[in-house]
Amino acid sequence: MDEDSKDIAYYKTPLGTAKIIGDKNGIISVSVQDKEMESSKTIPNSLKDCIIQLEQYFKNERTEFDLKLNPTGTEFQKKVWQELLKIPFSKTISYLQQSKNMGDIKAIRAIASANGKNPIWIIIPCHRVIGSTGSMTGYAGGIWRKKWLLEHENNIKQMSLF
Repeated sequence: MDEDSKDIAYYKTPLGTAKIIGDKNGIISVSVQDKEMESSKTIPNSLKDCIIQLEQYFKNERTEFDLKLNPTGTEFQKKVWQELLKIPFSKTISYLQQSKNMGDIKAIRAIASANGKNPIWIIIPCHRVIGSTGSMTGYAGGIWRKKWLLEHENNIKQMSLF
C-alpha cells in the first residue's frame, strides 16, 4: 500500500492510538499503535466519519459501524472479513463456528490466519472470534485488548437493557 497517496489520521482510544488510513474509496486500515501518539489536529474528510464512529463506540453510543470499507487483501481474506461483519455486537463465535458458517470446516486454520490479517481493527470485529472452549486466543492487537473490547461491548449491551 502506498501511504503517500492515502489519507492518514491518528485517534487516541482507551486502548492506544489508532492509525487510520483511507481515501475516497473507503477505509483501508485501522490499526492500534503500541506507542503513545497525539490525535491528529486536522482530519481528512475521507476519515472524519470513521473517527466520529470510533469515538461514539468508545463512548458507548454506537453498536454498529456504517462506513465504506476498502481493505487490501486476497479474495479469500476479504471473504473471511465479510463473514466477520456478520457477527452481532456483543456476541462471540468460535473459529470452528466461523469455519462452519463459511462452509469449510477444514479451512479453520486458513480462516484464523485471515482473521489475524484483518486490517480494520474493531470495525471488522475479529475480536469477537474466540476459541471453542471460550478461551481468548489469537488477537494481533494483544489478548488484553481483545478482552477489553468484549467486556466493553457486554457493558454497553447490559446498559441498554434498562
